[in-house]
Amino acid sequence: MLLCWVLLIGAFYVIPIGHESGLRAFVRLGLDVALVGAVFGWQIRRISVAALPELRAIEALGIVIALFLVLFSGIYLAMSHESPTTFTHALDHTQALYFTITVFSTVGFGDITPRTDTARLVVSAQMLLDLAIIGAAVRLIFNAARSRITPTAAGEKS
Repeated sequence: MLLCWVLLIGAFYVIPIGHESGLRAFVRLGLDVALVGAVFGWQIRRISVAALPELRAIEALGIVIALFLVLFSGIYLAMSHESPTTFTHALDHTQALYFTITVFSTVGFGDITPRTDTARLVVSAQMLLDLAIIGAAVRLIFNAARSRITPTAAGEKS
């Protein structure tokens, strides 16, 4: 899982990020959410056939969250490249990642805030999806792991 985080964050810093605004930002948001959903589905399937489903569930959660954070950071960075006034100041890679993590963790220090309606809508979408990942995704992953464990594997009598 650590290797996945290093690769995803490393790719975020290395892959060139373009410019996104208005409709393009929402199209990218839709594509990114679809990608996270596809990876999430793939991880659920991996959990269902894993020898150690709990371990695979923890790994899956780490991968889905890392991908989610990197994709939103990319959107924010691209929006900032398009218009430096989209946020309270122009974002670089580190600031975009930092902002995404503060929104995800619900800390929201307030040092970086969205200034345009498009940015506010994208950040609002992230907040709602954060709730989905924190709530439903965690529950689904661990339920998939739990359903894979048979009573005899858990040490219970049949």
